[in-house]
Amino acid sequence: MVAMFERAAYLEALKRRTTKSRAYKRHQQVGAEIAELLHDQKHTSLYIKLAMQHDERELRAAAKRAAEDPNVRNPGAYFMRLLHNLQPTTYNPRQEKNS
Repeated sequence: MVAMFERAAYLEALKRRTTKSRAYKRHQQVGAEIAELLHDQKHTSLYIKLAMQHDERELRAAAKRAAEDPNVRNPGAYFMRLLHNLQPTTYNPRQEKNS
């Protein structure tokens, strides 16, 4: 009985931890915001990777366009389609430290 209670408390603590963002770098925060905007938390790591390769303003604009279009059934897929037209930029972590 005690083990069952401890297990339930542990699972509840895990649920609370997953709702809190632990983004330490700018690209992590941008990727998490895009995933939230597109209602696609399953692919957060993909959006973080894309945030390292592309300009965050262009990514946010494409995500906003995909999320707000009423004719789009899958905003994540449409976002990737829009992203295909963008030119990747290189990520420089030193810029983050200086700014």
